[in-house]
Amino acid sequence: MARPALLFLGFGGLAALIALGSAGTLDRMASKRPAIANAGTNEQAPANADRVLAVHADYHGQYVVYPSIDNYRVRMMVDTGASFVVLTDADARALGIRPDRAAYSVGLSTANGMVQGARTKLREVRLGDILVRDVDAIVLPAGALSISLLGTSFLRRLRSYEVQSGRMILRG
Repeated sequence: MARPALLFLGFGGLAALIALGSAGTLDRMASKRPAIANAGTNEQAPANADRVLAVHADYHGQYVVYPSIDNYRVRMMVDTGASFVVLTDADARALGIRPDRAAYSVGLSTANGMVQGARTKLREVRLGDILVRDVDAIVLPAGALSISLLGTSFLRRLRSYEVQSGRMILRG
């Protein structure tokens, strides 16, 4: 029994040495490919690399992301049917955006009917390595929306976006 255990340890040590020696090779291989980042990572892509983000659909088939808006992380659903980035009242308040009553003058048609929103401009929206500045947005009153929406005022400023095999690919 001692001999097979020694042989097993010998093969394990050999495998560890091979893995350590290959780690640098894998890193070099990965750095030659365009960066595909996850929404929650802080890794920086090289300046000349494509900014690409892959978002997987949740069990409802929705794409939920956590972009940083003016350095504040917001939970949002990607909505290609929404003309604007749309913020819930709670998310807008967390960002320091507090429109007065008169500002709620933009009529929007939603799945729940018509609602009045207030226009605003977001200094920057960062999603993974993708950064878009001066994004038009709408703030909805409290209770009008349960989750903020990442709409086409952000998406149309990307190089492209597409859905394939349950993943949304965003290219900045």
